[in-house]
Amino acid sequence: MAKVQPRTLSGFMELLPEQQIKMERMMEVLRESYSVYGFAPLDTPIIESAEVLLAKGGGETEKQIYRFMKGDSDLALRFDLTVPLAKFVAGHYSELCFPFRRYQIGKVYRGERAQRGRFREFYQADIDIIGDGKLDIINEAEIPAIIYNTFTKLGITKFKIKVNNRKILNGFYAMNGMSDKAGDIMRTVDKLDKIGPHKVKQLLIEEVRMLPCKTENVLDFMAICGTNEEVIERLEMYRGMDETFDQGLEELKTVTKYLKAFGVPEENFAIDLTIARGLDYYTGTVYETEMTEHPEIGSVCSGGRYDNLAEYYTDKQLPGVGISIGLTRLFYVLNEQGLLNDEMVSSPCDALVLPMGEEMGFSIAVATTFRKAGIRTQIYGEKKKFKQKMSYADKLKVPYAVLIGEDEEAAGLVSVKNMASGEQLKLSPEDAAAHIAAGIAEKNSLSVIKE
Repeated sequence: MAKVQPRTLSGFMELLPEQQIKMERMMEVLRESYSVYGFAPLDTPIIESAEVLLAKGGGETEKQIYRFMKGDSDLALRFDLTVPLAKFVAGHYSELCFPFRRYQIGKVYRGERAQRGRFREFYQADIDIIGDGKLDIINEAEIPAIIYNTFTKLGITKFKIKVNNRKILNGFYAMNGMSDKAGDIMRTVDKLDKIGPHKVKQLLIEEVRMLPCKTENVLDFMAICGTNEEVIERLEMYRGMDETFDQGLEELKTVTKYLKAFGVPEENFAIDLTIARGLDYYTGTVYETEMTEHPEIGSVCSGGRYDNLAEYYTDKQLPGVGISIGLTRLFYVLNEQGLLNDEMVSSPCDALVLPMGEEMGFSIAVATTFRKAGIRTQIYGEKKKFKQKMSYADKLKVPYAVLIGEDEEAAGLVSVKNMASGEQLKLSPEDAAAHIAAGIAEKNSLSVIKE
């Protein structure tokens, strides 16, 4: 029988166990960080009715979605976690407590062109706060504080959370007579970081059909920069020209004021008028986060305020605010750049018990003692030579090898070898468990990402 060549589809990522453990550790940090702020976990189906997923879709979304028929059912794979959230909240409205705060880490699927750091199947890590009728501005300030806390715990210290407000942009376009083109302008201007002002100007003139003078006005407005106070001061010059603009300016001022109260240092956040987010459902505050020493990575965390996302599922007003981390992309780039911490435990076990004799009873009892103490423990039961057993321990990158020969068994002791330092101690199983647990706790306190 002809063998099928094992292969992974383009745009889909498979990790070796050592890397997968690091990915899982990143997820643990995210779950811990989100839980501290009172978010509940949620998991929605990967497959939904295409009608449900595409209720607010169309355009690029419909081109990228994985869609298929199963019998008479028109189905699709979810392309983000926000639209399924809107469906979930609308469907379970009477059972939920508002504001509803949820986090979700799950795979999503987009049939776009696979390229470096861009995948067709990838994990997103989302948090959202959904209000019933209203949602206070304090939530829009808390979201960046959560980003700051999460990135700091991951070990990322040099990053910038860029903040803007869509109402400021909509108001600016209205006062310049460009409201009918506002969506197209924002989607185009959102590409400034990627293609630069010259190409953006070309696109605005050629594709959005703007006059060159109005294009200059837009690019001049987007070029407003400086400290947060200086940007606010420049924006105050436009006050009174448009009601929507004034509302957005007040919201932006409130968010920046509260960010300080939430403990976010000013060097980690900045007002950036170029941030618009390409998706139409954002209506207020918007965010993008970049690693300042690796701008080539682009935004690693983005989101914003939305007021009408659930309108296709319910007549109830369910405003929300949230952010999403492209976890697969972030992991891929960090791994490629060598920024993942090699000192953290990346072995599937903390201790590898290596029986040297034929009798296994004592070794099994030792492993049971370790496991009761919360130590991830594996017994190597293969009948191999000592050198081969130690080679296995090395290849597995296990932190501790526990050697049990006839002398150790007779004395009721074990030899614990620290595989990194080479230090070896003879201890009782209980003392060995305490010794290993202390060493593992120290390793687990290390951040996932190197400075």
